[in-house]
Amino acid sequence: MSILQNILVYITVALALAYLVKKFLLPKSLFAGKKRSSKSCGDGDCGCH
Repeated sequence: MSILQNILVYITVALALAYLVKKFLLPKSLFAGKKRSSKSCGDGDCGCH
């Protein structure tokens, strides 16, 4: 049973470290996806017609 607990602790620590590295050390440009346009159709010249 202690082996299972050790494995779960190591997995938890690894996930926490991965999250912290992603959050604070890696540049945000690596995770930037496509930005959706927030313009609604009909206001000014939105280019949708």
